[in-house]
Amino acid sequence: MTRILIIEDEPDMRRGLQDNLEFEEYETVGTANGNEGLRLALKESFDLIILDLMLPGMDGMEVCRRLKEAGSRTPIIMLTARESESDKVEGLESGADDYITKPFSLQELLARIKAILRRTQTHPSAVHEYSFGDVTLSFDKYEAYKAGKPLDLSPREFEMMRLFVEREGETLSREEFLKEVWGYTSLPQTRTVDNHVAKLRQKIEDDPDSPRHIITVHRMGYKFIR
Repeated sequence: MTRILIIEDEPDMRRGLQDNLEFEEYETVGTANGNEGLRLALKESFDLIILDLMLPGMDGMEVCRRLKEAGSRTPIIMLTARESESDKVEGLESGADDYITKPFSLQELLARIKAILRRTQTHPSAVHEYSFGDVTLSFDKYEAYKAGKPLDLSPREFEMMRLFVEREGETLSREEFLKEVWGYTSLPQTRTVDNHVAKLRQKIEDDPDSPRHIITVHRMGYKFIR
């Protein structure tokens, strides 16, 4: 059974999450304290961690950083009442795989959980490391290099590259990215995928204006060519 650790100090929120996730047949463990959450995450085996940002003992950012420093590969969804772009960026850069702002709908959270679990439970053995041009990707370690120098890819960018690599040569629609990488079940009109592709090109392409690897397919989406 899939095990989820919930680190959330609001009792009603924590109990509500546990009740609803257990109804969906997940096994849950809950704690209200950042220090205790870190201890549990390092001691026991979990498939996913739901981590509140504001916690007693140790805040969510620090818990996330320490887990990643310890080599933990357990995916993390960070919950927060903060809405600023800088907070979201900091959360993702600390190692979180996704970031949801309170209040959120249960259906949205479930969709994000299922998308992350689908990636981590189905795909991790498919591609461990991959090289193209002067770029090397390690999907196990979330490390990337270009011309031997570290490449700063976010967890979301790694998952986009994983999808590109697994579907090499195929045209991927924006809708497929939103479903597989973002976990959306309903698809909003958004330039999110285009913006992330533009950032990826800036990082991996020698000439982002004339990309060799991430190719635009007019009116359809993008495809990856090694």
